[in-house]
Amino acid sequence: MKAVLQRASRASVTVDGQVIASFQSQNAQACGLLILLGVEEGDSEADAQYLAQKSSELRIFDDPDGKMNLSVQEAGGQIIVVSQFTLLADCKKGRRPGFTQAAKPAEGERLYLYFVDECKKRGLTVGTGKFGAHMDVDLNNSGPVTILLEARAGKSV
Repeated sequence: MKAVLQRASRASVTVDGQVIASFQSQNAQACGLLILLGVEEGDSEADAQYLAQKSSELRIFDDPDGKMNLSVQEAGGQIIVVSQFTLLADCKKGRRPGFTQAAKPAEGERLYLYFVDECKKRGLTVGTGKFGAHMDVDLNNSGPVTILLEARAGKSV
């Protein structure tokens, strides 16, 4: 399972012309995370739990002194989670990426929703994309800060 965390001052997800999730800071400070989540064949609930915990506790938000010492929880931020199977693209051969490592849609959606629930259990306000839909994702990456997390068997890869 792979997660790309992008610290943002604003983010939104639009499907069919309708904004289905968004957050925006009242100032230039980052106020949330946009998390792109890719579920791989063989991933488990333990992987989702590990990544949800790591995502919610990672200290990548500024404290009053401008140091990255706060988690999204401690900063009072929100998150938006978007399923993105293209994170599992295999580009080793040819020019067209392969996606055979991505979980089948039913399992991918199940673990995506499990990850979302795990984030909610940690007290976070969570918005989501729409699994399997064409989405327009907009964000203002603050920093920029972008972190790649990977898990297998409930541990960092």
